Amino acid sequence: MHLAGSGRVIIQLSTELVEGQLLCDKTGTRVAKVNELIGPISRPFASATPLTNNIKKFIGQKIYAAEESPVNKPKKFRRKK
Repeated sequence: MHLAGSGRVIIQLSTELVEGQLLCDKTGTRVAKVNELIGPISRPFASATPLTNNIKKFIGQKIYAAEESPVNKPKKFRRKK
């Protein structure tokens, strides 16, 4: 992880992610949310918005994708038409 001047976090990816995917540390704490994928396909990066005030604590550490992305998760309560 690297902190950009805009306040976003730049993350080097080892697996394919989707936009909106939540990223967690090894204890399961939500760290960031992926906004966009950037870079070449052979070595992709992601630009993410931090979800914690103390993001500098996670710089240089490995983070992991959450099991289920909120983008792919169906809404619990849908209004019937």
